[in-house]
Formats: sequence, C-alpha cells, structure tokens
Amino acid sequence: MNLIKIEIPSLGENIRIIESFIDNAKEKYSIDDDIYGNIMIAVTESVNNAIKHGNKNNKHKNVSLSLMLNDNIISFEVRDQGKGFDYNNLPDPTAPENLDKPGGRGIFLMKHLSDEVSFEDQGRIVKLSFYVN
Repeated sequence: MNLIKIEIPSLGENIRIIESFIDNAKEKYSIDDDIYGNIMIAVTESVNNAIKHGNKNNKHKNVSLSLMLNDNIISFEVRDQGKGFDYNNLPDPTAPENLDKPGGRGIFLMKHLSDEVSFEDQGRIVKLSFYVN
C-alpha cells in the first residue's frame, strides 16, 4: 500500500497545490483520464469545502489530504479542523426548490463522481474512493 500526505493552510489559492498533488498522482500511478477527471473535481471540491465550511477560511487551520493506493482502489482522505457538519441531513440540490441556489452541490457531486464516499469524525473527515484498473 502506498500513502502520500500533504497539509495546506486554509486559503482558497492553495487549491492549486491540491491540483498539482493530483496531477503528480496521475503520472505516478498512470491513472486513466476518465477517472482522473472525476478525482480532480471530487477531491478539489472536498478540499474547498474543508477550507470554506470546515475551517471557515482560517489560514491558521490546516486541511490535510492523503492518498492511498491499495490494489485497484485509490482513496483520498480530506481532513479539516472545523466543527464538523450533519452530513445525514443535507438538502437535495436536485429538488425543485433548490435548483436556483448557488451552493449545496459539492457533496452531491462528490457522491456521483466517486465510487464510494464516507464521512467520519462528525464530518471533519471525508473519504473518497475510486476504482482503478
């Protein structure tokens, strides 16, 4: 099993570091383009949520991202230092009353682009898994 981990301060511009991290993983593990696109969107969305909603853009709080490759599964774990959230009671962004709302699609996207999504530690940890060949 391979494990790589980075930690960034909670600043929006640090998403570029996450994108580079994913690009490096694509090269290192020869990740297929289709899966790479899903990983890029889902993981950056998760890190963005950790920065904005978890750590409330507090640059003194960090977001950590780790990547694990185990057999045919590549997993990412995003961890913030916030208060967590109630991930069991999220509004459905596809419901008619929510279609025009600007937010609320991040977790919906993550669930559709990843093969598995799980939340731990009251929502402070998000795990995203993707099946690779």
